[in-house]
Amino acid sequence: MCFSVAFIETSPKKYVENYSKLLNKEISTSNIKNLEPYYFVSGFQFPLLPIVLSDKMLLSNWGLIPYWVKNKANASEIKSKTLNAMGETIFEKPSFKKAIQKQRCILGIKGFYEWRNVQQKKYPYFIYHSKNELLNIGCIYDSWTDTETGEIIMSFSIITTPANKLMEKIHNTKKRMPLILPNEKLNDWLNEHSTVSTVKSLIQPYSDGLLDAHTVSPLASLSRENRNTPEIINPYHYPQLID
Repeated sequence: MCFSVAFIETSPKKYVENYSKLLNKEISTSNIKNLEPYYFVSGFQFPLLPIVLSDKMLLSNWGLIPYWVKNKANASEIKSKTLNAMGETIFEKPSFKKAIQKQRCILGIKGFYEWRNVQQKKYPYFIYHSKNELLNIGCIYDSWTDTETGEIIMSFSIITTPANKLMEKIHNTKKRMPLILPNEKLNDWLNEHSTVSTVKSLIQPYSDGLLDAHTVSPLASLSRENRNTPEIINPYHYPQLID
């Protein structure tokens, strides 16, 4: 699955310019002045992250709250279960089947973290683009209105797929990975008029050879410690790992 990522960009302008260029259209930043850098952030912290729609960027809560949720208590309960959406069943699950039709978005990240199980011990890895580009993570979003306060909350879920060869080695228990979209497929993904067959064809493992990975400090596994430090993404050697 994908529950921990690195989002390091602090400039909304730079982030949006990257996607304006890739999409060949103007993307609005909604007057967002700064972005919060996260060298390590867990989805279970429900952070605000900048998702890119077809024409704008929005700060959105990680942990999708479907529009039909009745109250704040239900919203709080469901968002911890919707950090990820399995691509194989996304068109069928009640929480996701409306959003996948027309409410697709992208989260551009530096990389993500996953754990490899070797002899009943887990070792953290940082996975990133082999050319140091942003990873275009395929997501869905929804908006939910708190009927008590009138507050409108935007939220999103990261879609997952079966693992490619690299991720089969790293995430060797569940063998999953986030949906990573090639630059040339972003417009198809964001276009709300794309057919179901087109969208389904995009939900597949990322091509082999386009990702790199290295092990990182044991700190990445310590949820009670401050993991949001620049050093967390640096390579860390474990002598007991042969390859």
